[in-house]
Amino acid sequence: MKKIAILSLITASYLCAATLNSLKFDGMIHLSPESASELIDMKAGDVVDIEKIDKAIKILYKQNYFEDVWIEEVGEGNLVVHVKEKPVVAKIDFLGIGDNDKDEVAKLASIKKGEVYDQEKAELSKLKIIKFFEDKGYFDSVVEIKTEPLNEKLSLSLDFVINRGENIIIKTVDLCGAKELKYKDVEPNIANKSEEMLPWLWGFNDGKLRLSDLENDSARIKDVYMQHGYLDVDVTQPFLKTYLDSYTANLVYGIIEGEQYKVGTINIEIAENMIDVKAVIDEMFLQSGKVFNVAKLRKDMTLIETKVADLGYAFVKISPDIKNDKEKHLANITYRVMPGEKVTINSVRIAGNSRTIDRVVRREIFLANGDQYTRTDVTDSKSALKRTGYFEDVEIKEERLSKNTMDLVVNVKEASTGSIGGGIGYGSSDGLLLSASLSDGNIFGSGLRAGIDIERSDSELNGAISLANPRLFDSIYSLSGRIYASQSDYYYYDEEKQGFNIVLGRKLGRNWGASIGYILEQSKLSDVSSTIDTNTYTLERTLKSSIVPALSFNNTDDFYLPRTGIAASTSVEFAGLGGEEKFINNVNKFAIYYGLQDLIDYDLILRYKAQFKYLAMNDADAKYSYGEKYYMGGIRTIRGYESNSISPKDTSGNLIGGNMMFANSVEASFPLIERLKMRGAIFFDYGFIGEDNLDIKRAGTGMALEWISPLGPIGLVFSQPVLDEAGDRTASFEFTIGQKF
Repeated sequence: MKKIAILSLITASYLCAATLNSLKFDGMIHLSPESASELIDMKAGDVVDIEKIDKAIKILYKQNYFEDVWIEEVGEGNLVVHVKEKPVVAKIDFLGIGDNDKDEVAKLASIKKGEVYDQEKAELSKLKIIKFFEDKGYFDSVVEIKTEPLNEKLSLSLDFVINRGENIIIKTVDLCGAKELKYKDVEPNIANKSEEMLPWLWGFNDGKLRLSDLENDSARIKDVYMQHGYLDVDVTQPFLKTYLDSYTANLVYGIIEGEQYKVGTINIEIAENMIDVKAVIDEMFLQSGKVFNVAKLRKDMTLIETKVADLGYAFVKISPDIKNDKEKHLANITYRVMPGEKVTINSVRIAGNSRTIDRVVRREIFLANGDQYTRTDVTDSKSALKRTGYFEDVEIKEERLSKNTMDLVVNVKEASTGSIGGGIGYGSSDGLLLSASLSDGNIFGSGLRAGIDIERSDSELNGAISLANPRLFDSIYSLSGRIYASQSDYYYYDEEKQGFNIVLGRKLGRNWGASIGYILEQSKLSDVSSTIDTNTYTLERTLKSSIVPALSFNNTDDFYLPRTGIAASTSVEFAGLGGEEKFINNVNKFAIYYGLQDLIDYDLILRYKAQFKYLAMNDADAKYSYGEKYYMGGIRTIRGYESNSISPKDTSGNLIGGNMMFANSVEASFPLIERLKMRGAIFFDYGFIGEDNLDIKRAGTGMALEWISPLGPIGLVFSQPVLDEAGDRTASFEFTIGQKF
């Protein structure tokens, strides 16, 4: 370093203290002379010596701006501080990797564009890049640093040339000492899994080593054992045997399982009369005599916490005390509850809604400034915001201000509500099914919804334009309208329809809703079979004017694959407010879902669905559209038969439709490949239809494949008719996209 050599030349002059007549700086860019002088604490008139000069050089060098610093005496008492500036990084690039990795690596790098180049920072960045790829399972990565001077060496271009290494593929994962549980039991919970057949296919384990997760997998395995009651289980840290010649590895865990524990006594220690302790214990997932499960323990803690937090104790703490009886292998559980004080909401703040108007978010939140806190209101607010479809994600943070006040911060992540969608399906009765839609579920962030939909099958063509405001003037009322047209080719006639409807709705609590709608619709039949009795049905163009009051209830936990809850609705259409058609049409639908995961530790979902329809005439001489009658068969009613192929018949054997219909279905859905979100289901459909009574009955049974795919829900239905009769048109296969299960 030059500073040592130069210092030796001025030692004779400054061995003893001397007065500094002038101080100048040469080559300095990043610091001004004034700043540098102040930094080294030297200026004209000061008394300086060799120690002070040496200290000044070290101070400047530590600023990390300079490659070299030296001081030259140009006359008695006159010093010049020479510096050689380090170049600035004008350009930085990461070569040899994809754009996605480039973004992540750039965030990790210790050196950034615009900074002074520092060799130590560059080397540290190199190590971080190698570590980054090791954490992703790539070993033997090589990173080379290349620099190129620019602009008379005042700046440079910096390239990290990356030769990414090879993936280590885990061939086997052994649980040494395991007897009660197998690898398949822990596989869903661990990050490092063994390679499966077709590892390149989406949904199958690729076996890649994920080094950053490896140390946590032992704890994950232990947690699985504790979910099965093995409280004394011991799981060693993983032993990874790696073969770098083939870039494969075997992973081994040592397991000492111990004995399985069951739940002994359960107690809740809490202030008297705060909650009904016995009722809460009866509601718990863990019960005395059942196998202990740490996952259910956590659910029970959440249950108690929610019960207490719903009373206003937002900062309640639950401390479980588990005493193991090693002789009887019982786990005696005591939940100690520390409620704290009741909490009031100071303010509700909205964040992240770059598009959606504040009031649109706020109207879905069940807590406001000054309200007493309840946990259920927070949870329901989050669910309500998610159900709007406006947001990709919703997080409600509770910011504590004092022992009895808090702010709620509602962070939302905007979703893309405008979409162009389509679907394709096939049914053995309807043939090829095509659909297309153009919609926006949050126009200009106002919450308004609009859409254009078209559906086409071998027998039908439907089109509609709709507009809806789910919260009219931010109230509990909704308003929607729809203009539609359809052409249908049925067995004995063709039908054209054009019309519109408008619906005014009102929320009745969080799960109930009521509405009243108005329909104005024109119908026209053509190509009617000569065998149809035209005295019963009009062949003229008819006009229907009707009102439709309706009531609905829905507390299911998911739109496409509910595991719990009820969805029910009833509506009555009164036709005859002008126009030729006069009738009353009552439609009732009911569905209940019950998941058995918490009872039998298996994700079995039981479903019961039913619909009852009744059509009544107001006037014996009234006219009505042929298409108002009911038909069964197909995926929406009784599977195993062609769509709309079951109904009463006239004397010529023509299907004439029924005035009443009752169809119901019992289903059991079970997991097939959980990581693919693929399930199977068995079902039994049973229905009745008739004119004056339910005298025609049919049934169907079969199996279905249910898949929540990246394209949406897909259903494959394989069915077989039951109680079928001669002449029935049966169907053995249906295919759907976009329908809930």
